[in-house]
Amino acid sequence: QVQLVESGGGVVQAGGSLRLSCAASGRTLNTVAMAWFRQASGKQRELVAGISSGGGRTYYADSLTGRFTISRDKVWNTVYLQMNALKPEDTAVYYCAAQSVIIDGGEDHWKYWGQGTQVTVSS
Repeated sequence: QVQLVESGGGVVQAGGSLRLSCAASGRTLNTVAMAWFRQASGKQRELVAGISSGGGRTYYADSLTGRFTISRDKVWNTVYLQMNALKPEDTAVYYCAAQSVIIDGGEDHWKYWGQGTQVTVSS
């Protein structure tokens, strides 16, 4: 049974930074793609960033390129999302996802999900 546990969320002022972590347990996920999604209140869940199994390919939502960076640490079976220059519109629950045949697939493409971590950006 695969478990994904997100951490690192919190409250930050606009312009600040946060780094989210997603630790995987139950099996190694070093051979599968991973991703971060987010869901703001009243909105659909959207793909933020994806990363290939080897880490050599990444995908970012157009509006986030340059501010967010996805990375992975195979030793610790963990994926990260570095978020800089945060804006109030980045406020959402952020979810980690794993295993998809494509790194830019919508939520139906991903097999495993974490419970989410809240990120709140105050103006």
